[in-house]
Parts: sequence; C-alpha cells; structure tokens
Amino acid sequence: MSALSDSQKIDEKGRTTRPFRFGVGILKPGSRSDFQSTARRAEELGYDILQMPDHLGMPAPFPALVSAAEVTSIRLGTFVLNTSFYRPALLARDIADTDQLTDGRLELGLGTGYQQAEFDAAEMPFPSGRKRIDHLEHTIRELRRLFASADHVPAVRQKPIPPLLIAANGDRMLRLAAREADIVGFPLTAGIKPGTEPEKALAERVEFLRDAAGERADDLELNLFIATVTVAPDKPDLSLLQKVLPSFSDEQILQLPSVLVGSEQQIAEKLQHYRETYGISYFATVDDSMEAFAKVIPHVR
Repeated sequence: MSALSDSQKIDEKGRTTRPFRFGVGILKPGSRSDFQSTARRAEELGYDILQMPDHLGMPAPFPALVSAAEVTSIRLGTFVLNTSFYRPALLARDIADTDQLTDGRLELGLGTGYQQAEFDAAEMPFPSGRKRIDHLEHTIRELRRLFASADHVPAVRQKPIPPLLIAANGDRMLRLAAREADIVGFPLTAGIKPGTEPEKALAERVEFLRDAAGERADDLELNLFIATVTVAPDKPDLSLLQKVLPSFSDEQILQLPSVLVGSEQQIAEKLQHYRETYGISYFATVDDSMEAFAKVIPHVR
C-alpha cells in the first residue's frame, strides 16, 4: 500500500480520506480559440482536470487534450475512451505521444463502449458485453506490456503507465477495476435497479468494489460522474436527462446521486457526505454545468 500524502487522512472506519478533485468534460466541438478559451476557463474556476469523452460527434480526445495542454497547467484525461474502437498497439502510440506532448499530465480513462449506434456509424461490429470486456482486459494487459518494454517507441512520460481510470458498474467490470485501476469511475445510474433507492444502489456498488479490491481498496481513488448541477435559486433543467433516462420520472432523476440541486452549501455538504460515507472524492461534470459546479468548489477546499 502506498504511503499517504500530507493531504490524506484516515477516517473513523480506517479508510483513506483523499482530498477532493474536480473534473470537467468538454462535449461541444468548436474552433481552436473557443476550445482553448473553455480550457483556460476551467482552470481559472478551480478544476483539477479537463476531460474529453470519446463519442462520435464530439471532439477527438487526444488532439483536444494536446490543444488544451498548450494553454493550461492542470491535468488532462480521457473520460472515457471507447476501448472497443482501438487496437492496443495503435492506442499505445496515441497514449504515449499524448503523455509526452502534455508534459506527463495525462490520465487514461478506459471503458468498453456501449452505444450500438456509434459502432454502426463507424462500420464496426457491436460485440456482446462479455466480448467488449474481454477486449478491455486484453488492451490493459497489452498496454502494460508495451510500455514496460525499453524498445517501445514512443515511450510514456509517466512510468510505468499514466494513471488508469476504469469506468465500471457491473460485477465483472468492478472486479477488473479493483485489480487494475488507480481510479474507479461510477456512472450516472450506478447500481440502479427497480425497488432500490439510488444512493443505496451506489453504496452497494462501492462496497462490492472495496470487497473485490481487498488490500488495494484504500489505494483506489473513487470518482462519481455528475450529470448536472443546479445552484439555487436556479431551477433544474432535466430535459437532457429525460431523454437519456426516458423511464425515469423527474422525481426519480432528482434522487440520483449524480444530480446535484440546492444551495452552494447544500451541494457542498452532499459532496462531503459522499466522501465521508463512501470514500468518493473525485467528481466530474460536463461543460454545461461547469460554471455552476465551480461555485461549490471553494466550499470544500
């Protein structure tokens, strides 16, 4: 187990209490100047990491991160790559070049991919969930092997591999994350199932991960994706989430841990609760909520 940093503490349950971290993902393509202006704004607002998703119709993640590196000093991450789109050797080249060109600020977020429409648009077969996880496992093994070789060119700047985030929800993905990840990301509907309160569902997933991780549990940084943030007196706009979660009522959406609504202090207290109760200290939102979430950050630092 790694030594604790000066900013880490042990809570009453004997768990590591990590400092808060905040990330923001940029979803909207735009001009170079517009994109870099948004990246600079994220740093000015106090975000620790700027993140790029990996979806068709959104900016290509690796070039965007290199562009952001030109005008920021914060960390930069993929959140998360659709690993099913990549062959390991080609992905290793992109990772290593990006890690070098961002001066070792890259954090590597990996997922399996889940939207069949994107596979169809890319003229690629849509494998089963089992096969997509198989490919993710294979990719992680190959990345570690390639980066461990002195003959691999280009080399990563961060040895042996940039910090690895795995987005996980199901049992097999959580076991994989427990073995391989430095950071584990919980999605919008982590553990949600009929008859279970959303926060209890998230708590069950966290506990499953910790059990699977065993002695590694305290070394894992836990991340929660924040879908939307509304600071009072503004009223929440749930229109996008209503499209993503058509079977959920507005009341059910508002109960999701990933939906933050209230005063700055109320939201800050909720974040404190998530960290103290579940060990979740890293929160990532998207550009639509960037300004609103930034109002909360000073309340927990």
